[in-house]
This record gives sequence, C-alpha cells and structure tokens, in this order.
Amino acid sequence: MVTVASGPCPRQRCEVNLNWKKLCAVASAEVEATVSALPKPLRVRAGGLPVTFERRPNADLQADGIEPDTLGLFTGSEFVDEGNIPLPPQIMLFLENLRDFAEGDEMVFREEVRTTFLHELGHYLGLDEDELTERGLE
Repeated sequence: MVTVASGPCPRQRCEVNLNWKKLCAVASAEVEATVSALPKPLRVRAGGLPVTFERRPNADLQADGIEPDTLGLFTGSEFVDEGNIPLPPQIMLFLENLRDFAEGDEMVFREEVRTTFLHELGHYLGLDEDELTERGLE
C-alpha cells in the first residue's frame, strides 16, 4: 500500500484547504489505482515506496536546483542500492503544479498524477530520462 503524507494547510486559507484536501484525495485514489494495476512483483515493490504530496517544491529543494514548476521528484536510492544509502527512497508529487499543468481539468490532473507517479517510479527502478521518454513517461 502506498503511504501518503501531506503537510497542513495554513489556517487563514480555508478555501485553498478544501481544494488541497480534494487534490490529495483525487491524487491518492489515482496512485492507489495505478499501483493496483501494476504486475504483482512491481506492485509489491511500489506498494512499499512512500509517496508524499506537497503543494510545490519547497525552498530547500529549489536551492538544490529543483525547478519551482516540477511535477514530481524521486529521492533516495534506487531499489538495487537501498541498503547503501542512509535516506529511504520516496516519491514526491507536487499537486498544485500538477493541477496547474492540467489547467484545473480533473481528468487531465488524474492522468498527470498517474504519468508522473510512473515516471518517478521508473527512476526508483533505475531508468533514466531517455528510457522513461521511450516508454511515454515524459
């Protein structure tokens, strides 16, 4: 099962909070459905990989060179190297960026969550950008 974590929304922005909760719910359902559709050996591996939902890349990520409009990010070691790196692997999906990319269209948002999750899962499995592009996961 995919673990989903999300940060709290500022109290003074209640309307955004409702949108954030909906974005998280829709994205969580899409990630779960995507993992469920994977072949069993991959489903087991992906099911143990934490997925966190963030609004956008934070200042620390941007200072490390992550663009503010990034849709997703894989951090940590690839599964073949997991025992050698102190940070556990995880996938971060930047939901407000995905929503903006989808121009508010929920079906496009779902498709982009799926594609971005699979793209980042591909990095976890050791695929580079060219290999992901060849698979339609740009």
